[in-house]
Amino acid sequence: MKMRITQLHVASSNPGKLREYRELSDANASRPSVEIELLPGFPDVPGYEENGSTFAENAAGKALHYSRFSAQPVFADDSGLVVPALGGEPGVRSARYAGPHAADADRYRKLLEAMRGKTGEDRRARFVCVLALARQGRAMAVFSDAVEGVIAEAPRGEGGFGYDPVFHFEKLGCTYAEISHKQKNEYSHRGRCFRKLLQFVDDPDSVP
Repeated sequence: MKMRITQLHVASSNPGKLREYRELSDANASRPSVEIELLPGFPDVPGYEENGSTFAENAAGKALHYSRFSAQPVFADDSGLVVPALGGEPGVRSARYAGPHAADADRYRKLLEAMRGKTGEDRRARFVCVLALARQGRAMAVFSDAVEGVIAEAPRGEGGFGYDPVFHFEKLGCTYAEISHKQKNEYSHRGRCFRKLLQFVDDPDSVP
């Protein structure tokens, strides 16, 4: 009989991501809950250099690396904004787009400057999320998902984080920073990807 996973450690120091993952896990009321915690002692664990050229490389590398420091399964994500008209930028550099210590506002302002003069299809973008799950240095699964949108002309909204204020989600007619946590968890790239991971944790044979 397979032992059900009841706790997952997330390899991240991002409180926004941790909050979203906990909300996503709790929102699946029809299934047994999975406790989501930061990897214990994360600040003291040797870091992983995210130098992959794809989201999948970075997510898998982080999960494999940090899972060696936990008895529980560890998942890691790499996610970001891809703008085809900018050659895929910011892409895997989304968090470092305006420098290693830049604030969210610095990053989306740099993006808006790069988008100056672009119209129509050239303003299309997508948020991408890849999640990797590993246990004690062995890969268990990798999941990915994406959501399409348009780069707004100016930031709107007070919620969310990262590029949320400038990502216009056409399905709801507003930016990610203007929607509720519940709506974002339902529609976001991270929410869609994490639900795949939860489905796998419940039943590994159910996910193709």
